[in-house]
Parts: sequence; structure tokens; C-alpha cells
Amino acid sequence: MRVVVCGAGRVGYGIARELAQERNTVTVVDVSAELVDRLTTDLDVRGVVGHGSHPDVLERAGAKDADMIIAVTYSDEVNMVACQVAHSLFSTPTKIARVRSQAYLDKAWQDLFARQNMPIDVVISPELEVANAILRRLETPGAFNTLPFANGRVLVLGVRLPSDSPLDNTTVRQIEELFPDLKALVAGVVRDGRLFTPKPDDVLVSGDDLYIVTDRDHAPRTLDIFGRDVARARRVILVGGGNIGVFVAGELEARGVRAKIIESDKGAAEMAANALDRTVVLHGDGLDRDMLHEAGVENAEVAISLTNDDKVNVLSSVISKREGAERTLCLINDRTYEPLKESLGVDVFIDPRTITVSTILQHVRRGRITELYSVEDGGGEILEGVALETSPLVGKTIGELDLPDGVVIGAVVRKDKVLLGREDVSIKKDDRVIVFSERGQISAVERMFRVSAAFF
Repeated sequence: MRVVVCGAGRVGYGIARELAQERNTVTVVDVSAELVDRLTTDLDVRGVVGHGSHPDVLERAGAKDADMIIAVTYSDEVNMVACQVAHSLFSTPTKIARVRSQAYLDKAWQDLFARQNMPIDVVISPELEVANAILRRLETPGAFNTLPFANGRVLVLGVRLPSDSPLDNTTVRQIEELFPDLKALVAGVVRDGRLFTPKPDDVLVSGDDLYIVTDRDHAPRTLDIFGRDVARARRVILVGGGNIGVFVAGELEARGVRAKIIESDKGAAEMAANALDRTVVLHGDGLDRDMLHEAGVENAEVAISLTNDDKVNVLSSVISKREGAERTLCLINDRTYEPLKESLGVDVFIDPRTITVSTILQHVRRGRITELYSVEDGGGEILEGVALETSPLVGKTIGELDLPDGVVIGAVVRKDKVLLGREDVSIKKDDRVIVFSERGQISAVERMFRVSAAFF
């Protein structure tokens, strides 16, 4: 596949890396020669220096022969115009744009991106994606990540195995034997920074980060068994009253959760107060201990830092935890903070780039891929695909499939029934199949969901 990526920032880099690793032909466009040079040095991609919405630049990038354009520059307007130019002048089949401003996404203007107006096939809103990711984490507070599949019937929980867990030094096979009625399967393990799919006799040890596929109804028990059962938060503090903070607070209001917002900008605080009904909005500094105590940090079950400054978010999370908040969630754009999470005492880091890349890749993958999440900085992917009648999966049990190393079928969803990925489970037409894959096996997974029967 030939893809033009407009924007060589963190999101553009992540997308180009994933696509190039799968031997797609990728051209990256950016006004910064330095960023383009970095990409072409690090990755097997072609670079073009120029404005992503200019026709001559897109022509040099190969938009005429491209199968897809993905516009993820820092400017909404450049992204939208790039897609319009690619459509009008080069007939590029698929156009994806990242659009941050909620003004463009208001339901009153829902026809803006229709084909007869501004023909963008997929519009990605990072702020809404991040807000929804935060809300998912609040639903399962014992997990550092929560990823929904099959319309929420299946969850993949990211769980760090604590030292006091009864499953410390237990094999994957023993977990199945101890809890035969538990609909939960360990599909991925991260140990010493390396992601791998475990074998039945692999031993799980404290400190492992586990990716567990589970039936939604079994999620609370799964967290309890793995030693991470935490009650849902009813008292929440949000540091940052921008679009993400207001959206999260509004959803929490609808769920009957009491939230308070601290916003340093007076105008933004007033806008947040006007947009919300029952959320208390305080004008002040999220690094000020007195302000945090005015918001009730000593009784807060979770404090979420959502400003535009990584340093403010990290420090606010650290201070909130020390002043009494039970758990902290912290929005970061710079992944260099990731190794500091434990020493700082921050419970969860939320990376907007990873969330945005996952959303875009869902629309890039071939075959009938209906959901996709990238994990561990692209070290693996968890995806959901529909098994068509001619798929090589149909009519076989999981044990009969010659799955590549690093690929695990976590669950099969048949209508409202969730079947864990055990060897005796057969796959039928129209089943939704949730697959965990290590990096390097994505192309093999895509072929599972193609209509060709020449895969196995």
C-alpha cells in the first residue's frame, strides 16, 4: 500500500514507523527539514520537505498514486485542506485527518466532512479519544489500561502483578486450572521492558505487566484474583479545565460522580463552569497545595492532571498523591517520563500519541478489522476482526490453526456469547475474533481476516 503522511511530529512518526515495518511504501511530508531528516534516517520512508496542503508538494509526495493520505500536522486547517486537495486534484481513495478543535466537530456542523463538502473519510479527534480512554480507566481503576472490544462485551485489562498477589510465581496453565470458570486469558506479558505472548508453562512473577482478555462481566473478579481490585472513584479532582477536562467532567456528572476542576486560566475556568452543571470549577494553580486542599485532595479517590504542560501534569500528580489522593492519572506527551512513573508514585500515564496512532491504524489495516489498539509503544497490537465466510479461520478450532509465534487469539464473540481463546473453540462465519500480536506479526494477522483462503 502507498501512503502519504502529512506531519512528521510524534503521531506522524508513530504511524510512519508502523506502516514502514509492514513494508508499505510511505512518504512523509513536513515543513521542518529537521523532522523529515530524522524520519528518513530512522525509518525506511521517503521524505518531502514542504507544506502538506500545497498541491505541488503533494504531487512530489506521490499523492496521485497513493492509496491513502493521513494528515496529522499540528494545524487542523492544513490537515483538512490536504485531504481536500488530495481528493480534488489527485483522487486519493482514502483520506484521514486529525482535527483537534471541537468547533469543527460540533453536531450542528456534522455535514461539514460529507463527500459533497469536504470529503474526509475519517476524522480523528485526539481530545475525545483521550477523554474516552480516561473514562475507561476510571471504570476499571485497578488496571493501568482498559481496552474495549466487541461493543464492550470483551475487555483487555492492563494489570501489573503485585508482590502480594496470590498468582505470583504461578504458571499460565495453573491459573486456568485454579479458576476454570473464569473468563480471563493472559495474552501478553511485559517483563524487563520486553513484550511477549506467554506459553502455558511460563511463570508469572510480581512486577510483570499483564494484558488480560476477559468477559466484561468477569472484569471485577479478574482484577480481584490478580490482586488489583479497586473500588470505582466517586470523588475526582481534575487539574486542567480544557476540552478534555470538561468532557470528562460532563461524563462523570452523568454517572453521578462528584468532580472538581482546578484551572489556572480565568477565562477557561469561566467557560468550564458555564459548560457544566454540578461540577465545582476553581480558578487556581494545580501545583498549589492550598488550592488542592480546597478541592478536597485529601479525600479524593483519584486526581487527574490534564493540562497542556507535561511538567505541570507530573508535578501536580506527585503533589496530589503526597497530599492524600489515593490514585493519580497523568497526561504526558513526552515518553521520557515513562521510566520515572514508579519512582514518582504516579499510577497511570496517558499518552495521547499512542491513543491517536491506535485509532488511525484501525482504519489503515486491511481486511475486516473493526477495532485496534497499539500497546507498549508499538511493541504489540490487540485487534478485533470479523471472520468472513472465506476467511482461513472459519471452520477450524483454535488448536487446529497454525498460528505464528507471537500471535494469540484471546476471545471469540458469537452474537452475545463470549468464548475465551481455548484450543477447542471453533471459529464460525461472522464471529468477532480478538487477537493479540507482537510487533512483526501484524501482516500475518491481517491475512487471517482477508477473504483469500491461501493463508494457512
